[in-house]
Amino acid sequence: MIARRAKRFALPAGPCGTIVHPAAREERIYPVETEMKLIAIFSALAAAAAAQTPDVRTIMENVGRNQEQAVAQRQEFTFQQKQLLRLTRGSGKVAREEIREYEVAPNGHGVRKELLRLDGKYEYKGKYITYDRPGYKYKGTDVDGDLVNGFSEDMTNDKHSRDGIGVDLFPLTTEEQRKYNFRLLATDQYRGREVYRVSFEPKPHQEFDDASWKGEALIDAAEFQPVSVHSKLAFRIPQAVKILLGTDIKGLGFSVTYRKFEDGVWFPVSYGGEFEVRAVFFYKRTISVNLTNTEFHRTNVNSNVIWLANEK
Repeated sequence: MIARRAKRFALPAGPCGTIVHPAAREERIYPVETEMKLIAIFSALAAAAAAQTPDVRTIMENVGRNQEQAVAQRQEFTFQQKQLLRLTRGSGKVAREEIREYEVAPNGHGVRKELLRLDGKYEYKGKYITYDRPGYKYKGTDVDGDLVNGFSEDMTNDKHSRDGIGVDLFPLTTEEQRKYNFRLLATDQYRGREVYRVSFEPKPHQEFDDASWKGEALIDAAEFQPVSVHSKLAFRIPQAVKILLGTDIKGLGFSVTYRKFEDGVWFPVSYGGEFEVRAVFFYKRTISVNLTNTEFHRTNVNSNVIWLANEK
């Protein structure tokens, strides 16, 4: 009888037969319970965050609608545009360079650009010769001159764009989005604002001229406006074309950065790209194009919206 009572009231044994007081068992249980509660809280927070994040289709549909509104609102602004176009030889020496400054104003469905200043130079027999007008040629066949003028016109003067930047370089409009697949990569912070990081690439069986780019875009999570977009050529130039024309292009890609000025008014403030061209078996250049838009003015009210290029 005494032995049974002793066994009934005996304290539980721990490792190696040591006696463990009930209070000590509770001390081991409480941390486990606390840890389980924290896991449950974090899981609930993660689920709530996931529920609040729209899918990529919804994100891009909103971007497409906002692009149409933003394009319409841009026609109410004039601004100054500065272009830097540079061609560098394989040796690293600048072959030709132009700095152009324009006054840009809305004009029907596009923009009208007035050249304010042009500072150009080209290298000839180890010396730089300056000029001050577009399309300048120092000899009958001037490949560098043709390229500089062509890139300025083709890449920064799209007649169907409110800002001169080709809409097909960055698939943001509803029409361009139909040609691409999109994927939501992450939700990040950029300049103090929450953004969605979205990748894009052409849908299968697209024609090269219809959808040529792949890359990533940062989309403002609150306003569904693009903050920055980086694109590069999605396809390689076919080897047969390289052999036939003696032409190869490496590193072709572009980036554009947007800033908010007023409610619903976002403007591309910087745009550029750098790539290498080899053509006709002897010509090699690294081509860089950089553009900045500053000093925005409303055309219908007496107010200015000024953004300086060196603003951080």
